[in-house]
Amino acid sequence: MRKSKVHAEMGKTSAERGEEVCVQMQYISFDQTREYDLILLGRVAIDFNPVDLNRPLEESGNFNKYLGGSPANIAVGMARLGKKVGFIARVSDDQFGDYVTHYFQKEGIDTSHISRCGGGENLGLTFTEILSPSESRILMYRDGVADLKLEPGDVDEDYIKRAKALLISGTALAASPSREAALKAVMLARKNGVAVIFDIDYRAYTWKSMDEISVYYSLVAKESDLILGSREEFDLTERILGVCGDDSESAGRWQSYGCKIVVIKHGKEGSTAYTCDGRRYAVKPFPTNALKGFGGGDGYASSFIRALIDGCSVPEALEYGSASASMLISAHSCSAAMPTLEEVEAFIREEKEKYGEMVVLQEPEENGR
Repeated sequence: MRKSKVHAEMGKTSAERGEEVCVQMQYISFDQTREYDLILLGRVAIDFNPVDLNRPLEESGNFNKYLGGSPANIAVGMARLGKKVGFIARVSDDQFGDYVTHYFQKEGIDTSHISRCGGGENLGLTFTEILSPSESRILMYRDGVADLKLEPGDVDEDYIKRAKALLISGTALAASPSREAALKAVMLARKNGVAVIFDIDYRAYTWKSMDEISVYYSLVAKESDLILGSREEFDLTERILGVCGDDSESAGRWQSYGCKIVVIKHGKEGSTAYTCDGRRYAVKPFPTNALKGFGGGDGYASSFIRALIDGCSVPEALEYGSASASMLISAHSCSAAMPTLEEVEAFIREEKEKYGEMVVLQEPEENGR
């Protein structure tokens, strides 16, 4: 493997370099005539984040309540960034169901395809533990949750084909009937020319085996135009196919099925986007005063996807994603702290004035990737 290097044309900004790449290839085609920029399918939950910071959960007595669940957070993020968003989900038929539905409506998110459960199911609850700015843990309650009761009949083809893109959250695949509903949505998206985005979003709860995870993750990954996940999540997806632990090889595997962009995240080490023409773009995290160690991925996803839908280059999308991630880990909440586009762009300008460029174009590897 040859050593990665910074793009040779150092005098150009990342945006200028990205524009040149876009001229060569538009990686994902978004039908700009569609009504919705993004429709998401997956869990809506409640987060309880401790006000008593930097201590174990057992010592925390005060919490703030927020709308939670990775796809729900991404939906809010996209709406704050000015995009028209829809959502397909089941929620509880109680006050918490009222809370999350009304929250979406206040953010301008379409809730016409969010339905109530009739069997007494509850929203998933997440209690977070903020031990330090860099160390956090999550305690989830996921037994009998409403989001996994989503049925294939809840997925409407006429709704799906009104979207530029569909996002499937990996947690929707953890149990039936939600997994069948998610697979139906992917099939309808492919049928109607809707771009498919797979946010692997692994949570250990509810899954019965490692093989089960790999089977259902890989089914959706094979049909996706964009896949976002951590190294661990890609290892889980590829378990049955043969785990390699190598980012470039993972990207090549899914791009052989037609995926256009694969984004692999490594936390504090940054992330890399692999495009289907063999380019690799790496982004470093924007420096920030972190408050917690979770939530960054949802901010990253919303800003990265928004940028692609608006025609930005991959380097620009990486900048937006990394900036939003840094902004989210410095805030107490996830959904409530999602930034506007103006706020993200101001953050990027200020950070780049201090620290310089965050994105580098890396050489393709000798094997052609």
